[in-house]
Amino acid sequence: MLRRILLATLVIAGTGAGAQEVFIAGVHPGERPAGAPVITEYVKDGAWYAQALFGVESPYPASLQFLEAQGAWFNPFIHPGMTGPYDIRGWHASE
Repeated sequence: MLRRILLATLVIAGTGAGAQEVFIAGVHPGERPAGAPVITEYVKDGAWYAQALFGVESPYPASLQFLEAQGAWFNPFIHPGMTGPYDIRGWHASE
């Protein structure tokens, strides 16, 4: 019964006059919707580099040059990972 009430509420709310179309990502993954947001500039300031190079000692190895091409996409290298003996960069040392 509760499911029917919830479903009816959603249907009524979605079919009201003047309802605006909402952007839903992933409906057509091969197409970029016309109104989808676009990142035009991605600024990597000192704080970003401090986060990305946390736990890495200078001189930085050449293998980290990929950070220069890093854009606004997710990169697990610049976020804390596993704890314990796997935390070689010391992300979780203060916990």
